[in-house]
Amino acid sequence: MTKKEIVRTISEEIGLTQLQTKEIVQKTFDAIVEALVAERRIELRNFGVFEVKRRAPRKARNPRTGDKVFVPEKFVVTFKPGKEMEERVKELERQAAAKAKAAGKDATPESSSATTGYVAGPPNS
Repeated sequence: MTKKEIVRTISEEIGLTQLQTKEIVQKTFDAIVEALVAERRIELRNFGVFEVKRRAPRKARNPRTGDKVFVPEKFVVTFKPGKEMEERVKELERQAAAKAKAAGKDATPESSSATTGYVAGPPNS
């Protein structure tokens, strides 16, 4: 999903124009970025936590040449989903598992004949 699709969806739901909604969405994203820069952490209840973390400098290896290289420290943004988001994603896993299990039960000899060419039944006499 893109920002444009998010704007369109919200605009339709709350009845504002897409231009007004786009401005609100952009201001929200800007506020998140500003909070991360200023405070290095922003917690959005029922959504998750964005946090700026420092990656220590390290020695690495160039995979092409095998030469050792120095990688300087850097700061990265991490995201830890909230409980509600975790639960909704876990529900997707449960649905996928149930669907796979149901598909496995449907794999009877008659239904698998298309792939194996074998049809169970009495011999032709």
